[in-house]
Amino acid sequence: MSTKYVYTFGDGKAEGKADMKNLLGGKGANLAEMNLIGVPVPAGFTITTEVCTLYNQEGRDAVVKLIENDVKAGIEATEKLMNAKFGSKGEAFPLLVSVRSGARVSMPGMMDTVLNLGMNDDAVKIVAEKSGNARFAWDSYRRFVQMYGDVVMGVAAGKGEHNPFEVEIDKLKAEKNITNDTDFTAEDLQELVRRFKLVVKTKTGKDFPTCPWEQLWGAICAVFDSWMTERAVLYRQLNQIPEEWGTAVNVQAMVYGNMGNNSATGVAFTRDAATGEDIFNGEYLINAQGEDVVAGIRTPQEITIEGSRRWAKMQNVSEADRVAKYPSLEEAMPEAYAELNAVQEKLENYFHDMQDLEFTIQDGKLWMLQTRNGKRTGAAMVKMAVDMLKQGMIDEHTALLRQEANKLDELLHPVFNKEALKNAHVITKGLPASPGAACGRVVFFADEAEEWKNRGEKVILVRLETSPEDLRGMNVSEGILTARGGMTSHAAVVARGMGKCCVSGAGEIIVDYAKRHFNVNGTIVKEGDWLSLNGSTGEVYLGKVATEDATLNEDFTTIMNLAEKYTRMHVRTNADTPKDARKAREFGAKGVGLCRTEHMFFEGNRIDAMREMILSDTVEGRRDALNKILPMQRGDFEGILEAMNGLGVTIRLLDPPLHEFTPNEPASQQYMAQKLDMPVERIKEKVDALHEFNPMLGHRGCRLGITYPEITEMQARAIIEAACNLKLRGLDPRPEIMVPLVGSVKELQQQAGIIRRVADQVFEEKGVKVNYLVGTMIEIPRAAITADQIAEVAEFFSFGTNDLTQMTFGFSRDDAGKFLPDYIKKGILKTDPFAVLDQEGVGRLVEMGVKLGRQTNENLKVGICGEHGGEPSSVIFCDKMGMNYVSCSPFRVPIARLASAQAAIMHAKK
Repeated sequence: MSTKYVYTFGDGKAEGKADMKNLLGGKGANLAEMNLIGVPVPAGFTITTEVCTLYNQEGRDAVVKLIENDVKAGIEATEKLMNAKFGSKGEAFPLLVSVRSGARVSMPGMMDTVLNLGMNDDAVKIVAEKSGNARFAWDSYRRFVQMYGDVVMGVAAGKGEHNPFEVEIDKLKAEKNITNDTDFTAEDLQELVRRFKLVVKTKTGKDFPTCPWEQLWGAICAVFDSWMTERAVLYRQLNQIPEEWGTAVNVQAMVYGNMGNNSATGVAFTRDAATGEDIFNGEYLINAQGEDVVAGIRTPQEITIEGSRRWAKMQNVSEADRVAKYPSLEEAMPEAYAELNAVQEKLENYFHDMQDLEFTIQDGKLWMLQTRNGKRTGAAMVKMAVDMLKQGMIDEHTALLRQEANKLDELLHPVFNKEALKNAHVITKGLPASPGAACGRVVFFADEAEEWKNRGEKVILVRLETSPEDLRGMNVSEGILTARGGMTSHAAVVARGMGKCCVSGAGEIIVDYAKRHFNVNGTIVKEGDWLSLNGSTGEVYLGKVATEDATLNEDFTTIMNLAEKYTRMHVRTNADTPKDARKAREFGAKGVGLCRTEHMFFEGNRIDAMREMILSDTVEGRRDALNKILPMQRGDFEGILEAMNGLGVTIRLLDPPLHEFTPNEPASQQYMAQKLDMPVERIKEKVDALHEFNPMLGHRGCRLGITYPEITEMQARAIIEAACNLKLRGLDPRPEIMVPLVGSVKELQQQAGIIRRVADQVFEEKGVKVNYLVGTMIEIPRAAITADQIAEVAEFFSFGTNDLTQMTFGFSRDDAGKFLPDYIKKGILKTDPFAVLDQEGVGRLVEMGVKLGRQTNENLKVGICGEHGGEPSSVIFCDKMGMNYVSCSPFRVPIARLASAQAAIMHAKK
């Protein structure tokens, strides 16, 4: 049986359905499903994602030949259902189509769309004659030439330039002394078509194609090509979308929102994508087509009366002016609005999630062009799930699984300090497109935003309106400010998906790219000036505004309580101070998975004692220096053990090579020479002797404790004394002493012997005992391979996946940034293995270590304490391995807790 590459839909029937997203893409699958449930959808067909994969493998000619007959059959089916003819010579109304992308997950604005395809010099006359509306016909034609010229023929603006087609529009407006596109006459639009074709010829050296079939294949292939554009590749990398998924292509009969004042187009959300509020909202434009709304070139109007009144209040527009000049769709077209409102309710209830809708009203009749699960901010994600749970739309498992764990981070971002806001200088106000508090230096170009960011600067990207080409700059910016566009513009939708603060449609600002500044009511803000954005109110402040920690709300607590209910694997924190430990405990951490003792040696005059120890020539000298450090370490451990009272605290013994503590500057060497009454030359000799060519693999970790057992003795004493002191105060300390960088069981035996001997001494001295564990960090491949032997001594394993990744790949984490981007770009690696655990390689060592360790000791406690402990996909892997806990930085604890609960639900279902 031959493979099916084209699936048709229309008139209440469809060959596809909603669960075929992998094959038909999200848009195609949902177009099919809307047909099947009785929602009005223009007829059309979907070319599958498999064709995109073949296109990238075999090229254009092979794919056109493969699907040519299927596409012709799809066009014929659409002609019958729409009673129109593709390439009509007058025998029927011309069938014009839209050609749109549609990946299996939403990638808003990243790939290409062409509208009104099939229009040419013959079709425009037939459309004008049969519709009785010449203006509509020529408006559709000029739009088609502009979109096709841009998307398929590559006519684009240079850096700092205005779109060449928009330049022609502005010129003609000036000649005709008009301000709005809708003021153009049919004759004006005919002149624009002529000028647009001249632009195409000048820019490309080619005539604009007139054959509808040539146009169609050009557009289909352009959509497939857009899957591999720089912006689409970057978006996939940012959102971990596999390249091999590909995009579908949806070819659909056009319906027209630009037929006159009884026609409109719009974008809507069944709930507020920024805040999560359960309110139908969106924007529309009379006598327009869909791209007008999302491109941000015309600022649209609100769909509902409530939304319109809220907008007017933010923009200081009176109710009388609002009704007269900016009426909502609910007021302007009440019948069409009532139908749209009923459809949005039906779709949300059917899909049980917030829907992002595109619609067109053609001469009073509503048509739905798209529905998909809408992108949303982290705050909206949490609120929607909790509200839908309360409303009975979803169950607890769905509420948890619907969360994108990384987006919880947005709720933890700082907010503006209320006192600072009272004194902030508001220079303008736009629309609160994506909430948050952003502060940075003004930059006007996306590529330069990257350059500034790479220099360590925080930036605010300021644009007239954003386009998909700005994605790279948006990604590195603290926030985005646009002069044009509404709440559903490209800037707003993409910023919400990224969790970036965004203020859109700040109409008072006049952006001058050439002069690299913007003017707002006489105030000039130049490139490099500091600006602050309030994405929750739309206010724009000159200069820096102070921030403070966010306050977590009841909905966040509800999600965290659900996570606690379903989780199997607990989350600890990496904390070196009592303050960090307390913060992590507030976020729900169940102990400390990594306390790095070396960080404690750099505080105050401790470094002097540490250097005395390192520079001493005798054991006695080293012990004297360590005795100075002992009470300091003991105090540190008391603080952290107390903060985690009743919970395990894993304390790693000294890990870095000694040269990290040595005095390397002449002044500090002179200081230590005087302090130790030693010639400065001798100090320098000692420092030079400690230098290592490859310190990562050098004299560090347990090797220090084996060479200098007095270091292990001091640290063990400090930990056990701290625990005993707390127990004498009635507390419940639970220290877990971790020996780092073990590769052989004999290393661990030697170090564990010292720890247990010292512990017994302290118990006798203090007259009290505490329970403690001795374990090791599995961070050397040999340790994972011989884990069964190591588990004979170790009471717990903690996988140090940072070093384990370095040693497995042979990559230096500090130097890998020079080549890893190329590895990812060229498909050698899918992700940075230091950010996302490499499950195929490093993961196999982890799996081996867990299995071998538990073969020896079935009660072995196992965790992970690398950076991967807070990365959701890595957390899910750790749950699959049966680990007891993951450990991460304090502010990643909620993310890891959510991912752990999701993992438990996923793995229980299997």
